[in-house]
Amino acid sequence: MNAYKANMINAAVLMLLGIWGFLASGMEQMTAMIAPLVGVILMALSNGIKKDNKVLAHIAVVLTLLIVIALGKPLMSQIGKGDALGIVRVGLMMASSIFAMVFFMKSFRDARIAREAAAGK
Repeated sequence: MNAYKANMINAAVLMLLGIWGFLASGMEQMTAMIAPLVGVILMALSNGIKKDNKVLAHIAVVLTLLIVIALGKPLMSQIGKGDALGIVRVGLMMASSIFAMVFFMKSFRDARIAREAAAGK
């Protein structure tokens, strides 16, 4: 697994589960569309990530971190309501985002190691 694939998976999860959350809210909670919007943006950044564009990869990391933080309040709300399906939905979005962050950090570390090895030769 690499950062590109992890980002694509995360974007798809955010879009699908976010739209599901919006529909589950009776299409009244427009804030439920934030996660799908971030998913669309992450999907748009994927080609640049695949081509090792550092700027786009860092933008994707920042957006991913922000969505993890932003999903904290909906998670607490779902826990407060006792909505098990909502808890699973938001928890999966958070887990996929954290999963993507791990692979971004790994790719950044690998790039740094490769850069240092090339400079040392």
